[in-house]
Amino acid sequence: MPSAAVARKKENLPSKTCAVCGRPFTWRKKWERCWDHVRYCSEACRAGRAKRVAQSSQ
Repeated sequence: MPSAAVARKKENLPSKTCAVCGRPFTWRKKWERCWDHVRYCSEACRAGRAKRVAQSSQ
C-alpha cells in the first residue's frame, strides 16, 4: 500500500475552464505538478490560442 498515493474518485477531481474554447476540463495525473499553470484543455486549444493572437495583431 503506497503511503504517498491519494485515492480520488473521478467525481471529486478538480476542474477548470479552458481559456480558448470555454469548455470545462478536469485534473489529469500528468498535470499533477503543474496544475496551477494549466490553462488549456488540449494541445489544439493551446496552438489555436497562438494563431488567434497572431491574427488579431495584424
